[in-house]
Amino acid sequence: MVKSTVPLLALLLGLCLAGCQTRTGPKVLKIANGVSEQHPTCLASKKLEALVEARLPGKYDIQVYANAQLGDDVRATENVRMGTLEMVATSASPLTGLVPELNVFDLPFIVPNEKAADCICDGPVGDRLAAALESKGIKLLAYYENGFRQLTNSVREVRSPDDLRRLKIRTMQNAIHLDAFRAMGANPTPMPFSEVFTALQQKTIDGQENPIPTIWLSKFYEAQKYVTLTNHVYGPHILLINKKLWESFPPGDREIITDAVKESVVYQRTINRKMNKDLVDELRKAGVIVAELTADEIKAFRDAVAPVVDNWEPKIGKTIVDEFKAAAERCE
Repeated sequence: MVKSTVPLLALLLGLCLAGCQTRTGPKVLKIANGVSEQHPTCLASKKLEALVEARLPGKYDIQVYANAQLGDDVRATENVRMGTLEMVATSASPLTGLVPELNVFDLPFIVPNEKAADCICDGPVGDRLAAALESKGIKLLAYYENGFRQLTNSVREVRSPDDLRRLKIRTMQNAIHLDAFRAMGANPTPMPFSEVFTALQQKTIDGQENPIPTIWLSKFYEAQKYVTLTNHVYGPHILLINKKLWESFPPGDREIITDAVKESVVYQRTINRKMNKDLVDELRKAGVIVAELTADEIKAFRDAVAPVVDNWEPKIGKTIVDEFKAAAERCE
């Protein structure tokens, strides 16, 4: 009687496969940041790294890159969409070509305060904008906070649109921002962020506009004597991941990562808002004259840019603008 060799062959094959398999390491997830290592958004990326690696040990290797090491916001965002980069924390501007409704964040004075910003980002409006990105191959994981943009200059204290007359102010290459500063009387001058400090030092521009943490961390106060707390535009930092990559993760991992992201959002907004308050005092200590505007002074700026809002509303979409305003009013 001839014994079957099938069980023996199966055993040998299994042993061979087990011996020949190569051990795979953790999945590398690079997060691109355009901001400095000390910025709250970069700190939140590192917080996310620590949370995920602690809760899913050995499965993911999150690597955080600051100072646009992996490309500026536009390039890094496109790389995430194409799948050549895993994640990015970016401003909304590079996404407006994909989802024009995201231009709503650039409308001047549409977000009145931080409470309203949270209601917008964490509610149905934020969910709607996130869903629109998914059809473009990008998964929005979180709305971090860049914050309210403030004005600095080296010429004079600015408390009204008249004070802005003829001042050469650096802005982003953003059509709404350009229109808004023209309406307020300034001469807006688009320029890459990397060139701003030198341009301020050499006085080829008179001023610029950014959130307080960026103003401080970039040391703009060394070349700028005046800061005006205008709160003219609120901007998020949006944490994105390639959609196909996200969907390749096991459901349990996605749930754990989502919870970690939520914790990092609370952490990021908390330190960003504390930094906003604390660094205004530091600017004053550094010799900067900080103008805090009255309600009437803010109204003068709002009135100056009202035609800009009216002009851009139909281009962005009246529905999303109305939803934005309604969410802000509910929480104000």
